Amino acid sequence: MMNKIKVMTVFGTRPEAIKMAPLIKELENRDLIESIVCLTGQHREMLTQVLDTFKIKDDFNLNIMRPGQTVTTITTDVLSGMEKILCDVKPDIMLVHGDTSTSFAGALAAFYAGVRVGHVEAGLRTYDKYSPFPEEMNRQMTSRLADLHFAPTVSNKQNLLKENVTQNVFVTGNTVIDALSHTVKPDYCFADNTLAKIDFNKYKYILLTAHRRENLGAPLRQICTAVRKIAESNSDVRFIYPMHLNPLVRNTATEILGGLNNVILIDPVDVCDMHNLMQRCYMVMTDSGGLQEEAPALGKPVLVLRTETERPEAVAAGTVKIAGVDTNTIIEMANTLIRDKNAYDLQAAAVNPYGDGNASQRIANAILYYFGLGDKPKDFGD
Repeated sequence: MMNKIKVMTVFGTRPEAIKMAPLIKELENRDLIESIVCLTGQHREMLTQVLDTFKIKDDFNLNIMRPGQTVTTITTDVLSGMEKILCDVKPDIMLVHGDTSTSFAGALAAFYAGVRVGHVEAGLRTYDKYSPFPEEMNRQMTSRLADLHFAPTVSNKQNLLKENVTQNVFVTGNTVIDALSHTVKPDYCFADNTLAKIDFNKYKYILLTAHRRENLGAPLRQICTAVRKIAESNSDVRFIYPMHLNPLVRNTATEILGGLNNVILIDPVDVCDMHNLMQRCYMVMTDSGGLQEEAPALGKPVLVLRTETERPEAVAAGTVKIAGVDTNTIIEMANTLIRDKNAYDLQAAAVNPYGDGNASQRIANAILYYFGLGDKPKDFGD
């Protein structure tokens, strides 16, 4: 009997978990694959929520999270912690996701151990190594270490080809679209008590998230100031802001937005609450990467609260617009979507370029193909 391919999936943050979860479930269903899950614990509480939602059990957990952790400590802790696990398990391939420090350090540890690396969500680029920091260089360096590259879109593949990454590049779509089929339900009841009491038909509810490292300080103050002015000038609007646990985020948000009757500040919510909140909201304003992919799949316009995006496909498709961090620009662009029905409908109806819900299946098929156990999968869009 043929030995199964040992596929070790390594991740450490909530966004990674959301995007890797449907892939892990797909790997678990493949007879020729032994799925092994390793957490680094770069995030802890928010990571557990996702695993519980998708009924995923980890085989290993480095538990690296500690007070005052830095990019350096995350990288060194993952690198050293993975060494023994890789030596003991001897996986045939390690899968890492996207652009986190866990992904880069995990890929480097695999390289040192002589283990192949598969990079899920490969080929995203801004080509500004400090924005987003450290994500842009994490993903570029992971691309140099990877053996298989799972690019969500054709333009992501083209980025890799320009960098002379030409072997084993597969266009798969984004696994986050797969995740939505597990989480979004028409009769969904929110776990968060505040969300459970909201009548989403009464006002235009805008989902707000802002927490990226490069936005801390003055940019976040400008974003929150814009939100305050939008809230004050639109009586039919309500903002919902699940605040990141970072005190720098929470202190700024509370100072500028606290006390407004149409801005609801809540703690972070689990993945099911977040996805269903997106489904029921009017639009999304965010500096998150994942929401730029998720919200358009649900027909929700997105304003990106950053000066650039590594997801230009959504901008080209018209589902996403870059508002930046300038207060007046954010106000102008948000008010257009709030007050101009034609502008809103045009953006809401644009076609989502990020997938058809079958990315995990394509990735699993590509792994089997690489190991000589299946046919080459067709690229997403072919």
